[in-house]
Amino acid sequence: MAAVETATKVSGINGGKVMDVLTKVPVKEQDAKIRATNFDEVCLGYELEEAIAEATRCINCKNAHCIEGCPVSINIPGFIQKIVEGDIEAAYQIISESSALPAVCGRVCPQETQCEGVCIRGIKGDPVSIGKLERFVADWACKQGIRPEGAKEKKGKSVAVIGSGPAGLTCAGDLAKMGYDVTIFEALHEVGGVLVYGIPEFRLPKEEVVAKEIENVKSLGVKIETNVVVGKSVTIDELLNEEGFSAVFIGSGAGLPKFMGIPGENANGVFSANEYLTRANLMKSFDENSPTPIMRGGKVAVIGGGNVAMDAARTALRMGSEVHIVYRRSEEELPARVEEIHHAKEEGIIFDLLTNPTEILVDENGWVRGMKCVRMELGEPDESGRRRPVVKEGSEFVMEVDAVIMSLGTSPNPLISSTTEGLEINKWQCIVADEELGRTSKEGVFAGGDAVIGAATVILAMGAGKAAARGIDEYLSNK
Repeated sequence: MAAVETATKVSGINGGKVMDVLTKVPVKEQDAKIRATNFDEVCLGYELEEAIAEATRCINCKNAHCIEGCPVSINIPGFIQKIVEGDIEAAYQIISESSALPAVCGRVCPQETQCEGVCIRGIKGDPVSIGKLERFVADWACKQGIRPEGAKEKKGKSVAVIGSGPAGLTCAGDLAKMGYDVTIFEALHEVGGVLVYGIPEFRLPKEEVVAKEIENVKSLGVKIETNVVVGKSVTIDELLNEEGFSAVFIGSGAGLPKFMGIPGENANGVFSANEYLTRANLMKSFDENSPTPIMRGGKVAVIGGGNVAMDAARTALRMGSEVHIVYRRSEEELPARVEEIHHAKEEGIIFDLLTNPTEILVDENGWVRGMKCVRMELGEPDESGRRRPVVKEGSEFVMEVDAVIMSLGTSPNPLISSTTEGLEINKWQCIVADEELGRTSKEGVFAGGDAVIGAATVILAMGAGKAAARGIDEYLSNK
């Protein structure tokens, strides 16, 4: 069927109804009641006909704000027009010029506040489903065995990349395309960083998506060494002075969890979201035969309202628990993606908003037995622009829970900065690096992603990895 016919008729889409071009082509999902009991992917993605229909909604702006809204500056109208033409391979190569992880980004990027948030089509009607189209193209290319195009010439210089998360993979992929020899050093036994330990399988499948995107990066010539803890196994100075690397990129993320500092939070049954998700995702604790079990059933409280909190809550739900999101502000201030909040509610997670814990109650054996809380109300805006929550007088109560998951953010582990002479850090233990090119205070050392700005999104880390790749190329070209 021709693209124009598909756009107007949308045969087989939405029950065969003719769709208005102002309305997104809907994406199929697992039924909420079924998906709440399994770890299979929630969103099922577009089929070819659906993707073409959605792509024809793009008006191919000359001044494309969507490109400006993308942290890695994908030529969005360019790849979408190739979908309209039915040339999916060309669409993939256009995306790959800018993104090393399109199948990942198509699933977990907050498009609603980035590319889709500034889509001109969205002024009157729904914005184009850019993320779902990116996912479709990347998944199609993977099934066809198509890989990104590599460098035509080698530059004869080596770069070390610390961390195999989104920042490190992006930086490594871009440098390899430029012709550099790149080696990634990963502290864990599996490659992927937060993509494998932090994001649940039902949002981001590991074998079908993450592993294959990593293989695409490796196909560019990138080498990866696991179980290398930079700062212990080897230092940055040793990489530069003894191991033959001309530059180093630090993309080690922010894996040090934060806690509230309230009584009882060292009790058995209190997890950081980082630990909980790592056990579930990397150690496969959802499998009853896993050597790293976590609690099944019972009542779980997740403290926080970001994407990680939603991931932890939805994981606990799938482990058979009754799950409560406890957040001190209102729903309007929830920092999680709208889609994640919507999915959590559909699946049966309970939101206890304008609520704040003050103490974890512990039984005689040292296990969580409940949580003292207070009700909150919103006062004047704070420095972030959000209304500051204040305690409602006389509102104390006890919530009976069997486990508590703290999802209050993370900060960088100071191991690398403390073992690297001349590397400036700020009061939050983040490495100081310029945003434009990722340069740090130490010559030849660049940094980006969560190690620099603290816990943020996958796509922002990727944008920082791209910036640092440009910075490294400029540095080595002029050296």
